[in-house]
Amino acid sequence: MLSDTSTPVIKATLPVVGENIQEIAKRFYQHMFGEHPELLDGLFNRGNQADGRQQQALAGSIAAFATTLIENPDDLPDHLLSRIAHKHVSLGLRPDQYQIVHDNLMWAIVDVLGEAVTEPVAKAWDEVYWLMANLLINKERGLYDAVHLQPDTVWRTWRVAERIEESADVVTFVVERTDDRPVKPSLPGQYVTLKQLMPDGVHQPRQYSLTRADDGEHRQFAVKRVHESGKPDGEVSTLLHRDIKVGDELVLSAPFGDVVLEYSDRPIVFASAGIGITPMAGMLSHLVKDGSTRTVVLFHADHSEETFALRNQVTEDLAKLQYGSMAVWYEEPGHRTQEVEGVNVGYMDLTDTELPADAEFYLCGPLVFMKAVRSALIARGIPAKDIQYEVFGPDLWLADFE
Repeated sequence: MLSDTSTPVIKATLPVVGENIQEIAKRFYQHMFGEHPELLDGLFNRGNQADGRQQQALAGSIAAFATTLIENPDDLPDHLLSRIAHKHVSLGLRPDQYQIVHDNLMWAIVDVLGEAVTEPVAKAWDEVYWLMANLLINKERGLYDAVHLQPDTVWRTWRVAERIEESADVVTFVVERTDDRPVKPSLPGQYVTLKQLMPDGVHQPRQYSLTRADDGEHRQFAVKRVHESGKPDGEVSTLLHRDIKVGDELVLSAPFGDVVLEYSDRPIVFASAGIGITPMAGMLSHLVKDGSTRTVVLFHADHSEETFALRNQVTEDLAKLQYGSMAVWYEEPGHRTQEVEGVNVGYMDLTDTELPADAEFYLCGPLVFMKAVRSALIARGIPAKDIQYEVFGPDLWLADFE
């Protein structure tokens, strides 16, 4: 709870801080990396730094948290905090690094707002920061303790045992363990962080969903090569596609992620688009491994059949389930279509699509896709609590649509 002293100060200054939060975040990162360049090695995604997404993520999360403290203090954004905490532990973030963030963030607030940051204003925003930071530190401590790991022991080396070309832009890597330490089993839907040494000697982290249930010896994940018109190619995905071969070693974190398949008897509906199929593939694999008899429906949207990564895997897994089915939407279906019922042309539209009663829903794909699908489901009376969604990238606060 925000103190009675700070509440009116935050309420009064939130508009001006909100108006300037993007610039504050920009200067914060510039100043912090100038003071602590070591943080660029293995902890921050410099691709997200370059295009401004990391700055936007920090700005959005702080603004959302401060707004909640004022407008709805009894209902803090636990989904947001949980997502951030899982991301942090997958990167091996340490509690003491929150002090570094604090010092540089407060410097940036003063640098942008100048004399408007009086002592009461500084103290109030300091309180907001440490309320959020301490909530995250406590959540992260619990996550580390739950898997009996520490920030410096979440990492281990794996060897590439197989490389599968799923499509022109997606490669699956199957990795095998290289030591006898216990392997923390993944839960259905979780991801790992890959820490890759780049040609300039700097390690870069990226998160990848696990696409198949563990067998105790191997892990499997898929990498989409990032290349967009007018933007630089993704440096890590390009390196993995171009250079990593069978026999090479990769450093991966233990699996984390808060969007995990619930164990119940209720029907399941997966809705994905593009590379958003990856966590769905992982969940399907776990269901097959467990011999599930639940009703499972996969809705997937893609550019075409040829770009549908992991298509063979998910089709085979659905066939192994007693009550599994799939429908697909292709923007450009081409001359061939999958041998499944419900091949549609265009964008996914669930307005009139038959849905199993009392189902749990899991969404993954671009934010615009998830917002559209979620809105359609809410309009059909699906309770918000029954819709979970995985977000790729740093835009975590945008996933809290409520």
